[in-house]
Amino acid sequence: MPPSASTSAQFQPSDPAGDHTPAFSPLYQQIKTLILRGMQSGEWKPGEAIPSELELAARFRVSQGTVRKAIDELAAENLLVRRQGKGTFVATHSEEKIQYRFLRLQPEDGADPVPMQRQFLDCRRIPAPADVAKALSLRPGEMALEIRRTLSQHGNPIVLDDIWLPAQLFTGLTAQRMGDYRGPLYGLFESEFGVRMIRAEEKIRAVAADTEIASVLGVAAGSPLLSVERLSFTYGDKPVELRRGFYNTSTHHYRNELS
Repeated sequence: MPPSASTSAQFQPSDPAGDHTPAFSPLYQQIKTLILRGMQSGEWKPGEAIPSELELAARFRVSQGTVRKAIDELAAENLLVRRQGKGTFVATHSEEKIQYRFLRLQPEDGADPVPMQRQFLDCRRIPAPADVAKALSLRPGEMALEIRRTLSQHGNPIVLDDIWLPAQLFTGLTAQRMGDYRGPLYGLFESEFGVRMIRAEEKIRAVAADTEIASVLGVAAGSPLLSVERLSFTYGDKPVELRRGFYNTSTHHYRNELS
């Protein structure tokens, strides 16, 4: 029996002395936490179905409505995906809907985002610079993986990304391995390294292209670009990726939805 199954089988929602969640946490939030732990432990892997609401209700000894509310939140957060007539599945970055969750660039003509051509310019392991180590919660001097790539459409570079990862989580990751992978980069991280990005924080500002960046993106030095710095987290709110992107928005715009 998986460790999380053993833990959840002993769960007593009415027990204020339990170690699982604070006593004041709503019951559905406690169930949500336990489902998340099952996903984090690998009991339910990306792309796999989780038990039905009735099964989870019996397992956690709560009502089906409480389980449904927990699943509703996880689905709203793109961590679970409901499929009509099939059940509820752990979301995977290999699914088209999830692939574009973190890609906010949209063509000016309003068309849906389309896959861009990737070119990996560099991939090396170096001691993490101080600002990178701080962002990724690494020790001073701990090794990090630095990746530089472009995203292009019709042969025109649109994005230049500098990506930083904790080296210990991505042993064996190379530019060739990333180039050979046909799906999204987050899908590779998920399927081959067991690192799933579940949320991200971004900081956006306007900048002028310096000579190096202008050369890579094929624009004039001083051209306006969008600078997007993203910090991505896996389960447990652990930071696992720092991405600094420069976007040429002359033919695209950055789209977001607020609710």
